Amino acid sequence: MAEPLIRLVDLRKSYRVGDVTVHALRGLSLDIEKGSFMSVVGASGSGKSTLMNVLGLLDRPTSGQYYLEGKDVSGFDKDRRAHLRNRRIGFVFQNFNLLPRTSALENVELPLLYGGRSLPAADRHARASGLLEAVGLGSRMDHTPQQLSGGQQQRVAIARALVNEPELLLADEPTGNLDSRTSVEIMEILQRLVRERGITVVLITHEHDIAEYGTRVVTVRDGRVTSDTPVAERRDAAAERAALPPLEPEPAEAGAVQEVSHG
Repeated sequence: MAEPLIRLVDLRKSYRVGDVTVHALRGLSLDIEKGSFMSVVGASGSGKSTLMNVLGLLDRPTSGQYYLEGKDVSGFDKDRRAHLRNRRIGFVFQNFNLLPRTSALENVELPLLYGGRSLPAADRHARASGLLEAVGLGSRMDHTPQQLSGGQQQRVAIARALVNEPELLLADEPTGNLDSRTSVEIMEILQRLVRERGITVVLITHEHDIAEYGTRVVTVRDGRVTSDTPVAERRDAAAERAALPPLEPEPAEAGAVQEVSHG
């Protein structure tokens, strides 16, 4: 079997909040295959956001191992994490995090400038514009975020996340500020990225209907994985439950008093 893109082994993360120690992750272990679309669901405080921060190399675990293509990156210092993050991981956030007075094209180009890559301006423009075309914004490259709808801003954010050609895309509540129709459009874009580009997507969400757009749903509670199910199995189980005949009412016992409704 091929080595997973990511392997987490007994991952733990604790924080100090005043005099209290908060255990956000409690021995979490997980494999994430290359080219997969995994949804992580859980209530507020379940540990899913901490998990995303560790996966995105924004934070280090207190203990445990994080293997990225077989290399343990859990102990990397800040500079090594930043370098790896810029080259191999893309982020999409709920609030888009776009520069407000900067065009869509310039927003998408930003990671190329900050990443220390010496691409000529023409190459940067070509790569950014190609990605905006791919997410359906070819005619709005010169628009600023204020001139775009929420769904269009999220498309810009997705294009920006892809500009460094990452292997892993982390999407943190990407539909949280969108209406239901626009949410479907964004999720279909993420599905297409997996299908056509082979990108690995990890989606963090509290919305179970959004989680079903992945191929696998992992539920986190109290810093641990409590379930890990392929979406196809979840849908089959739901269909079986829906097909069950309704329960027949139990017959009244002999001599039991029947309640009569008087309207």
